[in-house]
Amino acid sequence: MSCGRLAGIASATLAIVALAAAGCGGARWSTIGGAGDRTLVVFAAASLREPVEAASAAYEAGHPGLIVRAAYGSSTALRVEIEEGAPADVFLSADLDNADRLDAAGLTAGSPVPFAGNRLAIVVPADRELVREPRDLAADGVSVIAAGEGVPITAYAGQLVGRLAALPDYPADFAARYAANVVSREDDVAAIVAKIGLGEGDAAIVYATDAARTPGVATIPLPAGVEVVATYAGVGIRDSPGAAEGRAFLDWLVGPAGRAAFAAAGFAAPP
Repeated sequence: MSCGRLAGIASATLAIVALAAAGCGGARWSTIGGAGDRTLVVFAAASLREPVEAASAAYEAGHPGLIVRAAYGSSTALRVEIEEGAPADVFLSADLDNADRLDAAGLTAGSPVPFAGNRLAIVVPADRELVREPRDLAADGVSVIAAGEGVPITAYAGQLVGRLAALPDYPADFAARYAANVVSREDDVAAIVAKIGLGEGDAAIVYATDAARTPGVATIPLPAGVEVVATYAGVGIRDSPGAAEGRAFLDWLVGPAGRAAFAAAGFAAPP
C-alpha cells in the first residue's frame, strides 16, 4: 500500500509516526506501493521543500520501483532525530555543520556533499514601510522575527548582521540593537517568513528562495559587499536500509538533473 508523499511535516518524529501509521514501518524496502517497490526516506531542511519535491519526482521517473518520501523541518532538529535513531536514508541540511556532526559521529555513508547554495534576504510585510533599509533593523520599535539557537539561518543571519555592523555609516551598536529587536524565535525559515507574510513582525532575515515564493512579503536591498551565501550539504545515513540508494541519490543531486531542479527553485550551485 502506498504511503503518499510526506509533505508539510515539521519534524522527523512525526514523519516516522506517519510512515508507520500508513503501513510503512519496518518494511520500507520490501513491498511498498506494489510488488518490488522500495522507498527512499529523505529528511530535508524546510527551505528545500520545492526543489526536493521536484528532484524526487524526477529521480523516481528514472528509477522504476523506487518511491521517495520526504519529511521537512529544522536541519538541527532533523539531525538530532537521526542521532536518536530516526530511520532516514538521506539527510539534506541547510548548512555544513549539521551534516559534519553526523559524519563526526560515524553515522554517515561517505563524507558530506555540498549540493546547493542560497543567498540571504531581508523581508518585510509588503504593505508596511517601517523597515525601508537594512539599518532600520536596529531602529526603535521594530519587531524582528528570527529563528532559535542552533537553526542554520540563525548563524547565517548573524554573519549578515556582523557585516552590516562593520559598515562605516552604521551605528557601533547595530548588532546589539538588532538583537534587542528580536521578538520571536521560530523553528525554521518557513515559519519565520510565514509570520512576516501575515504581518506578525516588521522584518526578518531569511533565505532568498523563501522570500521569493512567499506571498505578502517584499525584500529590502542589501548594500554591496555584505552578501552571505548559505551552503547546503547532504549525507547518506550509514546503517539505514537504503544507505546505498541514498548515496546514489546524493550523487544524482550534484549532477546535471539534480542541479536543474534546484536552479529552477532559485538555488545556486554550492559556493
